[in-house]
Formats: sequence, C-alpha cells, structure tokens
Amino acid sequence: MEQTIVNKVAESGLITLDLETYYPHAPIKVFDLKDYLFMGLILKEKDFRAALQSVNWEEYNGAYVAVTCSADAIIPVWAYMLVASYLQPYALDSVNGDEKTLVNTLFIKKLAALSGEEYLDKRVVVKGCGDIAIPEAAYFEITKKLRPYAKSIMYGEPCSTVPVYKKPAIKSV
Repeated sequence: MEQTIVNKVAESGLITLDLETYYPHAPIKVFDLKDYLFMGLILKEKDFRAALQSVNWEEYNGAYVAVTCSADAIIPVWAYMLVASYLQPYALDSVNGDEKTLVNTLFIKKLAALSGEEYLDKRVVVKGCGDIAIPEAAYFEITKKLRPYAKSIMYGEPCSTVPVYKKPAIKSV
C-alpha cells in the first residue's frame, strides 16, 4: 500500500516574507567627523572646510553612508549639513548616525514602499532565521505595515511559527 506524502505547509496558503530581500546590498560606509577635527576634538571651521575639500568623495559613489562623530566633541549642525552636501551627488543615501541607524533607516524606507494591500486577508509568516542579521526595527516596521491588512502575522518558518497577530473574526448577526 503506497501512501502519498502531502506537503501541508505548501497547501496552507501561508505567504513567507523574507526581510533579507529588503537588506541594503550596496556597500555601507561610515564617514566619521572625528577624523577631520583638530586633535580629534575641536572643529575649526577653516581647517574643517579645507579637509572636506580634499576628500575623494567618489569613494562613496554607489554606497550607503552613515555620517557620525565617534569623538566626544561638540559638532555644530552646519558641519553635518556640509558633509551631506558633499555626499549627496555620490552616495545612494546617507543618514546622520552610526551604521545601525543607517541600516534601520534604509529598512524603514524600503518597507514604507511595500504595498500592504497585497497581503489583504493573507496569512503571513515573517521569516525569522537567515544568513543576514535583520534589525529589530525591520520586524517592528513590517508588523505595523501588515497589521491593518493581514489575516494573521507569524514569526519564524512555515513549519514552526510564533503567532504575532490574528485578525478578530467578524461575528455575523
């Protein structure tokens, strides 16, 4: 007697959403203002401007850039504006903050462009394990994005999920 093996996961109607596909795949670079400060602590406007003019900005071409200052220094706001003005023609995108802030910002932008309507009344599993570390902010954002639309949201793998949200059943009169 031959039994047919049934793939219950495939027949479940679950949609797996892999956040790795939204991870920025271009190079990520950090621009540290500390390297352009006098003695690593003081911003001298004339020296700072001259230093920025000597930077090879083309090395940021096609990259995502985090602009930060790792020194405990007081940096005037215009300094960040000046760096942004130099980066803008080259970098794919840039943010004021560290690399983690950059990745979070890029995820939020990409997930904001996702159409929640395509998940209307669907059972969605947000993939939990993979080769790339996905920031918590991405899981937070995708949950906010899907909740108004999805029938249910789960975390993990289709064969082993953790329930996150289930749309309440509408009671008929």
